[in-house]
Amino acid sequence: MKVSLFITCISDIVFSEVGKDSVELLERLGCEVDFPEGQTCCGQPAYNSGYVQEAKKAMKQMIRAFKDSEYVVGPSGSCVGMLREYPHIFKGDPEWEKEAIALAEKSYEITQFIVDVLGVTDVGSTFKGKVTYHPSCHMTRVLGVKEAPQTLLEHVEGIEYVELPVKEDCCGFGGTFAIKNAVISQEMVKEKSQHVSETGAEYLVGGDMGCLMNIGGRMRREGKDVEVVHITKILNTHEQGGEGHEYQNRRYSL
Repeated sequence: MKVSLFITCISDIVFSEVGKDSVELLERLGCEVDFPEGQTCCGQPAYNSGYVQEAKKAMKQMIRAFKDSEYVVGPSGSCVGMLREYPHIFKGDPEWEKEAIALAEKSYEITQFIVDVLGVTDVGSTFKGKVTYHPSCHMTRVLGVKEAPQTLLEHVEGIEYVELPVKEDCCGFGGTFAIKNAVISQEMVKEKSQHVSETGAEYLVGGDMGCLMNIGGRMRREGKDVEVVHITKILNTHEQGGEGHEYQNRRYSL
């Protein structure tokens, strides 16, 4: 199966390890992965700030970049959720509506792709530690991906999974929301940090790097010793070598 990686801006610029883990994970599951170099920002920051026409320029470039892709897979529910909004944004545009629909229909967040398209619930990973999962707003509410990440985590050998209290609450990031409404955002992430602490987890896992960066930053300022990792790191961690090999987690922090 041929897959085109949608790297997303934040992964490309700040957290390249997430892209690496995504490729390795997909290849391990039998996918042939390519990387269209013409891809750019999905347009979400500009669009959500009201700059619709400016955002459309980036969106059109994304449509062109992935025109020939069989599947488009990205490590961000938020960014992939934006691709799924393209048909609405270009509705009635005789030149771009059809292409926007085509891109939306073949675009998937990586855990969604693994579970719903590949039909895999156990990727053969091994990760020892107490883990809780933050379901980001855009992943669950915009894209509708709720079960796939938790299903994959629960099948990881050696993991101790703990449910995050009030998990549906926003972490306060919301892209430009955290900038425009900084005081409110700080109180929201403060509550999220408290809920993470209540689990006693060693690792906070999520599928959107913006949220993880926000929560992780708050917890570091509070002096909390919780490792923040993108879900692809957990799913791409597995035993190496022969029988009896002693596995140790690869420490990784956003």
